[in-house]
Amino acid sequence: MGPILLADARNPELRAALHALCGDLELIAADTAPEALRRCTIWLGEPDRLVPLLRAGLRPQWLQSTWAGYRPLLAADLPRDYRLSRAVGVFGQPIAEYLLAHLLEHEQQLRARRESQRQRQWDARIPGSLFGRRLLIVGAGEIGREVARLLAPFGLRLTGIAHRPRPLEHFERIAGLDALHAEAGAADYIVNILPDTPQTADLYDESFFHAVAPGALFVNVGRGSAVVDAALLHALQEGRLAGAVLDVFREEPLPAQHPFWDAPGLTLTGHIAGPLVPAALARLFVDNLARYQAGEALHGEVDFAGAY
Repeated sequence: MGPILLADARNPELRAALHALCGDLELIAADTAPEALRRCTIWLGEPDRLVPLLRAGLRPQWLQSTWAGYRPLLAADLPRDYRLSRAVGVFGQPIAEYLLAHLLEHEQQLRARRESQRQRQWDARIPGSLFGRRLLIVGAGEIGREVARLLAPFGLRLTGIAHRPRPLEHFERIAGLDALHAEAGAADYIVNILPDTPQTADLYDESFFHAVAPGALFVNVGRGSAVVDAALLHALQEGRLAGAVLDVFREEPLPAQHPFWDAPGLTLTGHIAGPLVPAALARLFVDNLARYQAGEALHGEVDFAGAY
């Protein structure tokens, strides 16, 4: 098999997790001499870190992305004569945990209660509950379905938006993107998990935020390009939303002068909603490695000819 090229920001943790599962793997960092890298027929890492190697003429036989997406690898000048698999089954839980934290903070009114404590005021307001709340997951793909599975036990009524409407476990219904405004008008929580594609750019515009049910909470853990910043700001300033939680932005890091920093009811986090869990990624890679060596289909295998 030979050495495996490892190129991820969390190389030390990934290396430890991989060796815990398979101690005889030979792992080589991307900054190793080119002569050694040419021996690597299997690559594991972040697409943006691997693009320069592809442009330098190096080629894998199989590339396992540590991202759910792989858009950088689709550049017109890059080769596609290798097998590619994306990270599947590893991001649903951290994203569900992120969402659960913010949904519970909203229902329990934790910010207001912290302020009451600061002012030494007894706060006996009855909190809300997730039970019976309507949650719309925009992007009911692999990650969206895992999020639904993990949140369903809290009694949420789950609906979804997907490329192909069809019955899915844990969802009351799945609608197409053309039904986004209608579904948003009936939701208490709206969560974007869509990837960055031409179809999702500027999806959340003025017309969308006018269609949203008053008092809904909007959460974006997908891509910043999906949200028209000015439209979201208007909705918050006019009180048409209970609030918003953004983890992704058009420009990252978010510039210090951006109006989002001071927007009413807006919570910002620094693209941390779906962190790589090294142990989960290592488990996926070792499983796929066995499949690759047996000539079988890979989990998350990408068809370069298909739509992103």
